Amino acid sequence: MSDRTDLTIRRATEADLPAIVAMLADDPLGATRESPDDLTPYRAAFARIDGDPHQHLVVAERAGRTIGTLQLTVVPCLARKGSTRTIIEAVRIHADERGTGLGTVLIQWAIERSRELGADLVQLTSDATRTDAHRFYERLGFVQSHLGFKLKL
Repeated sequence: MSDRTDLTIRRATEADLPAIVAMLADDPLGATRESPDDLTPYRAAFARIDGDPHQHLVVAERAGRTIGTLQLTVVPCLARKGSTRTIIEAVRIHADERGTGLGTVLIQWAIERSRELGADLVQLTSDATRTDAHRFYERLGFVQSHLGFKLKL
C-alpha cells in the first residue's frame, strides 16, 4: 500500500509538465499519442487548463518526485435538475508506483474534491482495452452505466 504520510497531492505547475507527459506516454496507448520530446503543445494546453477555474490538474508527489497525475473538470449541467458533475481524465501513475495503492489515493482525492466543489456525480471514461483499469474503477464504486463515443476532429 502506498505510504500516504509523505505523499502530497497538489495543483500542477508548468515545471511538472515533463513528468506528467512522460507518464502519459508510458503505456501502449500513450506511446502512440504523446510526444514527450516536444513539450510545446503541452505548454499551450497547460496555460489553458491553468487559466480555467473549472480545471484541476494535479500531481501526486513524494520526496520531490512526481509519481501520479489526474485532471478533474467541473461541469455545470442543466440535466439532473441543474446538477454539477466532475469528469476525471488522464489518470496516470508512474510505473514504479503502480500496484502500491497510489491510484486509489488519487481517485479518492478526486471524489472528495468533487464533493467539496458541489458535484452530484463523478464520471470518467476508460479506453475499452484497459480491462485492468475497468476492474480498478469498479472496485472503487464506479458503475459502467454508459457506452462512450468519440469523434476525432
